[in-house]
Amino acid sequence: MSIRSIGGLVVLALCAVASAAGAQRATPCSFSADHFSTDSTAVGQVVFAAGNVVLRCPARGIVLRGDSAERYPDHEYMIGHVIYDEPRFHVTSNYLNYFPLTEIVKAVGDVHARLPSGSTLVGPIAEYRRIQLPARPRAQMLAIARPTISIVEKDSTGKKTDPTVVVANQVYMDGDSLIYGGGQVVITRPEMSATADSAFIDDGHETMRLMRNPQLKGKKEKPFTLNGELIDLFSKSHKLQRVISRANAVAVSDSMTLRSDTIDLRLKDDALDHAYAWGKKGRARVITTSQNVLADSLDVIMPGQKVQLVRAVRDAFAQGKPDTTRFRVTPPDTTNWLRGDTIVAHFDSLPPTDTSKTPPIKQLVANGHASSLYHIAPSDSTEKRAAINYTNARTITVDFDQQRVATITAVDSVHGMFIEPKTDSTAAKRTKATNAAPKSTQPPAPAKTPAKPPAAAVVPPPPKRP
Repeated sequence: MSIRSIGGLVVLALCAVASAAGAQRATPCSFSADHFSTDSTAVGQVVFAAGNVVLRCPARGIVLRGDSAERYPDHEYMIGHVIYDEPRFHVTSNYLNYFPLTEIVKAVGDVHARLPSGSTLVGPIAEYRRIQLPARPRAQMLAIARPTISIVEKDSTGKKTDPTVVVANQVYMDGDSLIYGGGQVVITRPEMSATADSAFIDDGHETMRLMRNPQLKGKKEKPFTLNGELIDLFSKSHKLQRVISRANAVAVSDSMTLRSDTIDLRLKDDALDHAYAWGKKGRARVITTSQNVLADSLDVIMPGQKVQLVRAVRDAFAQGKPDTTRFRVTPPDTTNWLRGDTIVAHFDSLPPTDTSKTPPIKQLVANGHASSLYHIAPSDSTEKRAAINYTNARTITVDFDQQRVATITAVDSVHGMFIEPKTDSTAAKRTKATNAAPKSTQPPAPAKTPAKPPAAAVVPPPPKRP
């Protein structure tokens, strides 16, 4: 029999004595190493092991390996190149404590852990809590000092895709799918990235919540950003489909800026496809390069992340800059505007190959208590002042041609005014008369030389008599 085997039998005997005395260990574990020693301390008898240390707990399926170890009455302490294995968990670290009574594993130093799902954790410190019924029905993990979690993702066919990576100051995992992150959270997925002070991920239901100064960024061909105080994300087959931002929400894409209390975005093929905005404290506003629309709620249809249709509901207001190619505008009326109970804005549908960011405005339709003011080109092409069309009606339709107002159509209860600029008639007549006066063909007469004054007298006059 080898020296190592004899030493192992001796240590097993010593451990059996300690177990019988303390009655603290739930199930027996075998302990083997190249060298052993024992010592009595205030906490009880301690066994020291060095060289190829292996601890096996068959009833629990646990195998521990390390360069050296210390075995206390209530826990095992492994030192150097530690490997912890069980059917549902694998971890390597520099140091590791295993507490059998509470089923807690604490790893310190260069921790690399792998969960049953294939997800991994890398960090300086991690605590693994094994299942312990009834108090702990699922395995749990707690990591601090900014660990990195890589969550394995699979598509609808079961094929692995790029993982979701979570980095935070501290991370708590409940089971294989529930992840809580706190402190400077950074989440990276193939199609987007997100930052927040706190985050919750339910990988099983494919949901995510970002809290306290969250920001979401789309990373594909058509990027976008979303801010708010609370952001919820919903995916299907690990494809982002819906994002809701609450409180001071702002969404920015290459074709629009959307602001409201609440914004609900729908995505298709990693690009924005539809947007809803509403709020109680503040009104919803969408800003494009050609029109700004304000209302209690907005419905924006934007296939391929290009604005195609905007529906504004309740006290809607649309505003845009006039085309000043043929005229100029002066304060205070320098913008075109349209108001109504509802407004529908139609934008030109562009082919997919078009590279412009925002399609041009095509038509605006206001329904219910509609009114409008538009600057249009005057009939006199020499006039540089704009004609003004002010209209009230039940329905007002404004058609555009190359982003210029082409026609304004009003229906039912129509009244208003049209102001056409005209040249001042008095000034025109005076200018006309001046221009019409005959001009002389003779050269101008030379100027006359002024006469010289008479010369002064040489002999002075006689003096007056007294």
